[in-house]
Amino acid sequence: MASEKEKYVSPLSTRYSSEEMQYVFSEAFKFRTWRRLWIALAKGEKALGLPITDEQIAEMEKFKDDINYDVAEKREKEVRHDVMSHVYAYGVQCPKAEKIIHLGATSCYVGDNTDVIILREASKIILKKAAQVLKNLTEFADKYKAMPALAYTHLQPAQLTTVGKRATLWANELIYDMTNLEYQLSTLKLLGQKGTTGTQASFMELFGGDEKKIDELEKFIAHEVGFDECVPVSGQTYSRKVDAYFLGVLSGFAQSAYKFAGDLRILQSFEEMEEPFEKSQIGSSAMPYKRNPMRSERMCALARYVICDSLNPAFTAATQWFERTLDDSANKRIAVAEAFLAVDAILNIYVNVTDGLVVNEKVVAKRVREKLPFMATENIMMESVKKGASRQELHERLRVHSQAAAAAVKKEGKPNDLIERIEADEAFPLSKEEIESSLKPEKFIGRCVSQVENFNARVAAPVLDRLYGGKVEGVLKV
Repeated sequence: MASEKEKYVSPLSTRYSSEEMQYVFSEAFKFRTWRRLWIALAKGEKALGLPITDEQIAEMEKFKDDINYDVAEKREKEVRHDVMSHVYAYGVQCPKAEKIIHLGATSCYVGDNTDVIILREASKIILKKAAQVLKNLTEFADKYKAMPALAYTHLQPAQLTTVGKRATLWANELIYDMTNLEYQLSTLKLLGQKGTTGTQASFMELFGGDEKKIDELEKFIAHEVGFDECVPVSGQTYSRKVDAYFLGVLSGFAQSAYKFAGDLRILQSFEEMEEPFEKSQIGSSAMPYKRNPMRSERMCALARYVICDSLNPAFTAATQWFERTLDDSANKRIAVAEAFLAVDAILNIYVNVTDGLVVNEKVVAKRVREKLPFMATENIMMESVKKGASRQELHERLRVHSQAAAAAVKKEGKPNDLIERIEADEAFPLSKEEIESSLKPEKFIGRCVSQVENFNARVAAPVLDRLYGGKVEGVLKV
């Protein structure tokens, strides 16, 4: 028999995902939830008149957490059916209740309802961690809202922005994902007890055709596990489009995190900003001086996986024939779990990185100074025109001077002398002081400061009020 070291173990479990997210997708959570659903079913059936006793329910309650896995595993080898194996194992522990466990239900009663509960609980963890990232980003944005920095279009220097304003771009995309996930949670419904093909025929038999009691049973079960209602119609399963919707949202989180991490990797190459670097951290096995952005790179790596993985439930939803097929099962249990585990891992890193972002302020200022003369040319031209100069003539002279200065920088390694060239050109009716007064970086950041303040107050603050600081309920402890 192979040892544990000779078996594949997912790095999502050993290296990346948190214990709280792993718990939601654990066997313990799943099978304890199955038992709670069986208890809810029995309680509801008893309340609606079926011959179930308080003693039977008390027996089921007694063993709701004490799962006899050995009995279930041995039984499954014989019958090749996981749900019936656990029905049997629960019955072994609860001989008085054995005959009423799973009464009227099909396998999807426990399987699919548990999966819906898992979607809810895993999403709460995602929202909680995303809220921490958002808090970090908004605080960072406020701190650096007035610090001029080069902005880039086409990855080429463009007009200035501020370090803080750029952070609001990262935060805003994260808010898109958070509000999208909140919406999906607000529309999430339990499957309920729909029966083999969704017709509830077995419950019509149990309740003698009383449809009102069947509706009341569904409502009772939903409330027992924290839902307002069940889906109105289904086949045997809840629609697999639900999984596709949730993984679409997770793909969004991955996209936003990838954007942030990619930007940071480039800024670290420019030496403007850096991710945290521990005192004893090794950046490279060969080059001791290196400070590689390993955390951001890991975020990008995991994000790519999630973006690709999000296609799985879309194909699954599209290929469910009629009332259900089982080709969803093997794919679903891998795709959905790993998407949540990977996004959890991404957010763990995102929290860490945004909590310790490093801004090399002098490098940021130096890079602004190097490019600012080019950006100031329009202001210089406009001030000159106000004093009677020809716009067309000055535009041509600025074009020539700019290209000459750029060539000196690129080909000869000289400093940018564009301003000196303009000052020496008599076509510009401005004094040296007037020209150099146009080179203050704060003149080129537009509304960055107020945009950051407005974003934090009007957009981010309401989201944080809803979600931050324990306002997202924790995992359903089962």
